[in-house]
Amino acid sequence: MPETAASPERGSLDRLLRARSVAILGVSERPGALGNQVLANLERHGFAGDIHLINPKHDTLAGRSCLRSVDDLPKNVDAAVLAIPGGAVIDTVRALATRGVGATVIFAAGFAEGGEAGLAAQAELARIAAETGMVIEGPNCLGMTNYVDGIALTFVETPAERLGDRPGVGIVSQSGAMAVVLGTTLYAKGLGISLSISTGNEAASGVEDYVDYLLDDPDTRVIAMIVEQFRAPQRFLALARRAREIGKPIVLLHPGRSSAAAASAATHTGAMAGDWHVMKTLVRHAGVVLVDGLEALGDVVDLATRAADFARPGVAVLTESGAFKALALDLCDAIDLPLPEPSAETAAALRAATPDFIPVSNPMDLTAQALVDPDLYRRTLTPLLADECYGAVVFGIIQTDIATSRLKFEPIIAAIEALAPQKPVIFAGLDDGAPVPSDYIARLRSLGVAYFPSPDRAFRAIAYLAQAQAVDEGAAGPVALALPDNAGVVPEYRAKQLLAAAGVGFPDGALATSADEAAAIATRIGYPVVLKAQSAALSHKSDAGGVALMLADADAVRAAWDTMIGSVAAYDVSISLDGLLVEKMGAGGVELIVGATRDKDWGPVLLIGIGGVTAELMKDVRLIPADLSRAAIERELLALKGAALLTGFRGSPPADVGAIAMLVERLGAIMRGNPRIAEVDLNPVLAHAEDKGLTVLDALMRID
Repeated sequence: MPETAASPERGSLDRLLRARSVAILGVSERPGALGNQVLANLERHGFAGDIHLINPKHDTLAGRSCLRSVDDLPKNVDAAVLAIPGGAVIDTVRALATRGVGATVIFAAGFAEGGEAGLAAQAELARIAAETGMVIEGPNCLGMTNYVDGIALTFVETPAERLGDRPGVGIVSQSGAMAVVLGTTLYAKGLGISLSISTGNEAASGVEDYVDYLLDDPDTRVIAMIVEQFRAPQRFLALARRAREIGKPIVLLHPGRSSAAAASAATHTGAMAGDWHVMKTLVRHAGVVLVDGLEALGDVVDLATRAADFARPGVAVLTESGAFKALALDLCDAIDLPLPEPSAETAAALRAATPDFIPVSNPMDLTAQALVDPDLYRRTLTPLLADECYGAVVFGIIQTDIATSRLKFEPIIAAIEALAPQKPVIFAGLDDGAPVPSDYIARLRSLGVAYFPSPDRAFRAIAYLAQAQAVDEGAAGPVALALPDNAGVVPEYRAKQLLAAAGVGFPDGALATSADEAAAIATRIGYPVVLKAQSAALSHKSDAGGVALMLADADAVRAAWDTMIGSVAAYDVSISLDGLLVEKMGAGGVELIVGATRDKDWGPVLLIGIGGVTAELMKDVRLIPADLSRAAIERELLALKGAALLTGFRGSPPADVGAIAMLVERLGAIMRGNPRIAEVDLNPVLAHAEDKGLTVLDALMRID
């Protein structure tokens, strides 16, 4: 569905998601017919509304009266389910619209994924929806299930389990099969589902419409999504920001990480920023919890549904093994999950609560002492819950067998019941597969405690959620430039003029159109100088012999001029040079790349990396949003793999990280203030010693 397409109104979506009357086309005498499965689902869920069956060959089916035609339907039925062949869909939808049907669910495939004819048919569905206000779910979808009101408009057999008073998970998935898989996973974890919606091809309603609906749904606490392509990315980002504001987590699984990034002919930045990575950068910045697999999706949704908000990312761990303590420290370091040491007050309380042979630390190894002193769990949990540096507490417990589980679960459950924690408490069994009685797990879950069969999964789920809590504020305001009217690549000298007007600093220099003028400029700015060929058609000058360094006098400048003109002509005789840029050579420093690219759907992102012109080889880069504060940019710089080069590697002086962050911040402001700028590449950037600033050696820009 194009981003410009009209979105269904909430009242229209109610006619689908909370339908009070349903028509089913495709019920027959044939066993296994999809329409029969829809009817069976509605009956099993106890659907309280009217059900109208339509089949031109029967007056009765499945013990119910049957209409011969859509024309026989009463006016204004809420929803119709089309379990019919694709070739009959268009005419049927038109007829349903004439009868005032509010919504249709289309199972049939062969539309946009089926070639030109299928694309045309899907476009016709979109047109009918736009003209009539009908909501269309699909085509090529598995339908939807409302577990609050007992409405199952799907042919997949779904559990007839009402949500009741439990917090609900809303599932929105383009893949119907994955929606079913996720639902099965969540039910196995004892969670309740409010609505499960399969959007399929999204001819006239998409994932963004259903997320918008679920944000205002009182029965939905968490939204779980499986999306292969967002058709309205900017709208989704706005919805994600609203979800964060109202405290309703969105957990997203988005396949496509391994797809090749589209290369850009103009800059390193464009070549290194693939669509998936741009999406990742911006949705996470908007507050979405982006996970990397189905297991993680289920785990994070479990934790987000049961746990209160993580006020801070720090985690306290209570365990019974010194070896596991070391393992936990290793894993949490690898996934950037902080395990802060207890405060002085907390340490004193822990010391008073435990025997002397138990060291006070985090993680804290209780040894096997709790087997003889079961109240130890409560005494150690109490001060950890009170310590404000911890956002959650994890029990990493050895379960072994039923008898051992009984000795441990009972006092842990009793402690949680007595303390009624206001921050998340998570239980992680160290021995996945241990025969733990299911009633213990159920009791923990009833107390809002997420149960994990392994600590690795628990820690990773916590890390996902904790990282999504961070909100960066204080970005600089947008900066507008006086851009030229023509589109295309802007050569270096002109890009530098534009960016310098916005406060980006470059070496002293000027454009020369003759060898004598170049020598005069060099004499004025001081030697040594660099000479660089300038043309919009010459993005990577060194490939054409278009760069000469360390020119020490006027004779060297003139000689380099003649050589360079010949080299560029030999490289490509069609390249017309605007002239040669003469600049003063910059002092040494740490070589970086700083760039920006604007995804046509998602918007601008920035790229920072170690290596300058070798950045693509080193692959030490990070994509960041264009509206980060300077402090957040500094944190991102220090998260680069080669960050030690910026902080004083092997005795070298620390680089001016503040100056780099200021440059990146300014570039972000420029991207936000100039929607026509498609890409900017500042490469290389030399970061000098602390308080000595930096030098931007090269700059390219592409304008749409």
